[in-house]
Amino acid sequence: MHRIVLVTYPGFELLDVSGPASVFNGANRALARRNKPAVYEIRLISATGGTVTSSSGVAVETMAVSDLLPADVDTLLIAGAEREPLLEAVRNEALRRALPRLVPQTKRYGSVCTGGFVLAALGFLDGKRVATHWDSSEPLTAAFPNVSVDSDALYVVDGEVWTSAGVTTGIDMALAMVAQDIDSTIASEVAKRLVLYARRPGYQSQFSPVLQAQVKGDSPFAELIEWIQENLGAQLDVPILAERAGMTERTFHRKFVASTGETPARFVEIARLDAARMLLSRGLSLKSVAAQVGLYPPARLTEAFERRFGIAPRLFRDMHAEL
Repeated sequence: MHRIVLVTYPGFELLDVSGPASVFNGANRALARRNKPAVYEIRLISATGGTVTSSSGVAVETMAVSDLLPADVDTLLIAGAEREPLLEAVRNEALRRALPRLVPQTKRYGSVCTGGFVLAALGFLDGKRVATHWDSSEPLTAAFPNVSVDSDALYVVDGEVWTSAGVTTGIDMALAMVAQDIDSTIASEVAKRLVLYARRPGYQSQFSPVLQAQVKGDSPFAELIEWIQENLGAQLDVPILAERAGMTERTFHRKFVASTGETPARFVEIARLDAARMLLSRGLSLKSVAAQVGLYPPARLTEAFERRFGIAPRLFRDMHAEL
């Protein structure tokens, strides 16, 4: 059994715990369907044990961290929280005494979202590259200059240290752990059971250009952006987009830039390349990907992909395609 220990404290973010726990439990269920034994045992711990209430008001039952032996932990992950609950966790004497006893003996340790502040305060992230929620990247860097914070990545693996960005990215990181511990097939089945759009790799940015545009754009552009995502293989020039938005080309271009921060052409290219990256990670051919995302022939995809990501799409596929 691989023992997963999830560290909670009053005011923790529930999804930071329930998300990874659902992934590991899902892996056990997937194995059971194959008549194979479970791999994961999941434990929730806190400073004193008992009932711990999350920020959403949902409470969980935990065991006391002092009752945990180093031999009882294979993977240890600390949940994140908003500022005040997190500061209380950082200052908690029971956690400060117990974690240095447990962490060095684990096979891997890390955090979800802002849980990295607890590890950083104990010196366990010094010299490490880590991820955290984009809104906490600067505070983490300022408070702990010996920690290298990647403010863009969904999750980062640096040796035995695994850290993820905000909330849902804990699910992505847990799926990557399952792929490492068992295999990619089981991880993909768990993702499908959880009705995820895709298994997102750690290098994918926290800042989806589509999401940012939907947040910043007014409602006509939100609808247009959704249509763009569904028609990446089509011709998506300014005349076509302006007509669909019901504007003159000049007015459309001006308002689109003001709302999204990108020109229409640049936005379409970013959306196409991000889609291409996801398709390549599934092992599709360059010809197929180029056609699906509207960057045909493959030479056009290669040129744009190398310009944006600094790597040839064929090499990217070979490095990241799921087995």
